[in-house]
Amino acid sequence: MVIAVGLGLVIRLDQGRSTAPALGATLSLAEALGTADPGGFERALVPRPFMFPGDHGPHPAFRTEWWYWTGNLRADGSEGSRRFGFQLTFFRTALAPTLAPRRSAWSARDVYLAHLAVTDVEAGRFRARDRWARGALDLAGAAGNPLQVWIGDWSAEAASDQGGWPLRLRAGDGDLGIELALSPGKAPVLQGDRGLSRKSSGEGNASYYYSLTRMPVSGKVRAGGRAFTVEGLAWMDREWSTSALAPEQVGWDWFALQLDDGRELMLYRLRTRDGGVSPESQGTLVVADGTARALGRDAVEVQVLDYWTSPRGGTRYPGRWRLRVPADDLDVTVTPLVADQELDLAVRYWEGAVRIEGTARGAPLRGTGYAGLVGYARAAGDPAEAVRQ
Repeated sequence: MVIAVGLGLVIRLDQGRSTAPALGATLSLAEALGTADPGGFERALVPRPFMFPGDHGPHPAFRTEWWYWTGNLRADGSEGSRRFGFQLTFFRTALAPTLAPRRSAWSARDVYLAHLAVTDVEAGRFRARDRWARGALDLAGAAGNPLQVWIGDWSAEAASDQGGWPLRLRAGDGDLGIELALSPGKAPVLQGDRGLSRKSSGEGNASYYYSLTRMPVSGKVRAGGRAFTVEGLAWMDREWSTSALAPEQVGWDWFALQLDDGRELMLYRLRTRDGGVSPESQGTLVVADGTARALGRDAVEVQVLDYWTSPRGGTRYPGRWRLRVPADDLDVTVTPLVADQELDLAVRYWEGAVRIEGTARGAPLRGTGYAGLVGYARAAGDPAEAVRQ
């Protein structure tokens, strides 16, 4: 069965599991999040009150949403330390505003997609997997109070008491996998205008967006035929929307940085076809006590210091950056822990663990984080960023 998915995929579903995809190309992820007629879905128009833990759960009145976890982990053992990065993301996209009268138990309104990636830093190895299924027959789904989102045995599940904590992430494929428990850390940070994150100038081209920016995490990582006991810090981004990007926007660069002085810096830059950066690009600086300050597009200076070229399609990605926040005398260099952290999946993009080195008000500063680069492959003429069917 072939289903056109609002995340920019045409995927073939076989009893809820993906079949081996053949390469095709008609639509990019950026186009899928564009301004086509939303056809009966709600849209992000004005700021709204956020309620937790309820808003961790699904928002089915909107066309698209995602639960996005990344983090940097360390295993300490008799053989020394070993570092890992991880990403686990669940996407929900609605095929229609309501479910049509059921003709079959297989009928579904929503389709779910998940990405798992692990960076084994010392081995210099990055591996990624994806999984998709329709929201029927318990193959995939999402629920709230407490949060549950799953595709088969890949899941994010909050505890039923103690405020929903810990949050447990489980996903794996063969000798690659994670089993992690996340604690809340700092309070949720509402991005943009009280949680309304505008992505382009058109009315409703926005998302509701919040982050948990410093989440203590512990558990296990499977990589290279071994299981490692790990601990570290994670970041959660949570967004839901119906339309976001304008036709002239081709992708974005995203940074989620956890600084050793207790602060976090989030930044996304929305790129346009002419090589510019949209005025709706923005960021947030979170101080140690959890207080957040919004940063406009021009509050952060970004300089690309190096590039990396993919061996899978020749796509040229930025490969190292200098970020400056002059108002805070913050000046850091952001470097990938492994150069090749490109997810070669149904959607091709670069998302990876990074290290941070620099200064804050003249004092040395370090940290870790994640960066994501979406839309480069299609912009370079590489069809793999778009669709495989």
